[in-house]
Amino acid sequence: MTVIRTSLPSRPWRLALAAAVACAGCAAPADKPADGSAAQAAPPPAAASTEAAPPRAEPAPLPVKGLAEQEFDLGVKSYEDGDYKAAARHLQAAVNFGLPAAADRATAHKYLAFVSCTSREPRVCRDEFRKALAEDAAFDLTAAEAGHPIWGPVFRAVKAEAAPKAKGK
Repeated sequence: MTVIRTSLPSRPWRLALAAAVACAGCAAPADKPADGSAAQAAPPPAAASTEAAPPRAEPAPLPVKGLAEQEFDLGVKSYEDGDYKAAARHLQAAVNFGLPAAADRATAHKYLAFVSCTSREPRVCRDEFRKALAEDAAFDLTAAEAGHPIWGPVFRAVKAEAAPKAKGK
């Protein structure tokens, strides 16, 4: 009698590998169900509409600020940050570059007046307030600004001086 020996793998990992290879052929492909029936096709993606979509309205481009407006913005920001020297430089540049809006020119002169008043230059302060009123006859300070002990009285005097001139026009 002849004895046939089957050898079993001597290590457990060989047994696991053999089992994995044997089972690999049994798995159903992902697109076919395990029972052998035909897979149901997924619904087709929504058909593209033959109608052309209306063009999207482009937002209006933001106006590009000119050099004068940029200097004005820098001047106001510098003033608010307490850098009065830089504020005066930027605001004067804005006026020199031809700041287009009269209200902005008046505001630039207002801040220049504030800087001049606090720098103990009352004559320059008065001149800047005069320029502000020349740009906008209705120009006025806010209640907080008008109540300031340094420039409030100067502005009121300049405004009182300009009032008869404005009525005479």
